[in-house]
Amino acid sequence: MMIVKQHYTIPGAKGRGMTADITYDTLQPYAPLVIFAHGIRGFKDWGAHNLVAKYFAENGFRFLKFNFSHNGTTADNPTEFADLIAFGDNTFSIELEDLKSVIDFACGGSAIARVNSVYLIGHSMGGGISIVKTAEDARIKKLVTMAAISSFYNLWPKEAERQWRLQGVMYMKNARTGQNMPYKSSLLHDLDANPKRLDIQAKAAQVAQPWLITHGDADTSVPLSHAQQLHAAQPNAEFVIIPGADHTFGAVHPYTEPQLPVSLLAFCDIAVAFLKKHGV
Repeated sequence: MMIVKQHYTIPGAKGRGMTADITYDTLQPYAPLVIFAHGIRGFKDWGAHNLVAKYFAENGFRFLKFNFSHNGTTADNPTEFADLIAFGDNTFSIELEDLKSVIDFACGGSAIARVNSVYLIGHSMGGGISIVKTAEDARIKKLVTMAAISSFYNLWPKEAERQWRLQGVMYMKNARTGQNMPYKSSLLHDLDANPKRLDIQAKAAQVAQPWLITHGDADTSVPLSHAQQLHAAQPNAEFVIIPGADHTFGAVHPYTEPQLPVSLLAFCDIAVAFLKKHGV
């Protein structure tokens, strides 16, 4: 067994490139492919994401993670929010376009052989994006969400919305970096223009593929009620509460430990078992 990583640049929305990598075991070069969608203020190399990729590769999967085109990182600064202009221009529809591009890349046959379907894992806002995309795209055969949001409207204080629309931009401090992150009202306009497509709970009801909902009961960023709402919308989904897990399942950034955090390892065990149970 040798775990290796290959790096790619995938064309994203508005002509912006998305950095991506695939981790896999050289003994299983055609293993089922998992695509991971990070959350808001996240990126593909955040925290323990590389350890998660290695874990999945060791357990019979290829693991593709990528940076959304407008997540604020750049090719030269892949772990820093070096482009806040791009971050401010991001919308949910842009992320859906990005995810489609990644799936197109994976299933296109040019860089990754023998793939005509994928499994999808989404965290937090990436979980909400993944739910919408799974309802739309039959190439996604299985879905796993971790601490996923149940509504795009829950990402900001509702009472701030009127002022936000008037000013055109709202700033929220990133507790880790200290940066004032710009959120343009184009996020609201995107929701106004696409109310049906961007209704996460309505899309959850349409998900026909096997779906595992996971959430920690110590999550203070996205409360457990979000997972309960998603499960109520799609009762056929499996629902697992991970005791003691916070929003990032014990990971922080930077993460320097050689082993996965206990809660994140528990998630990985559950997710791998789910994906294998439904056949690889």
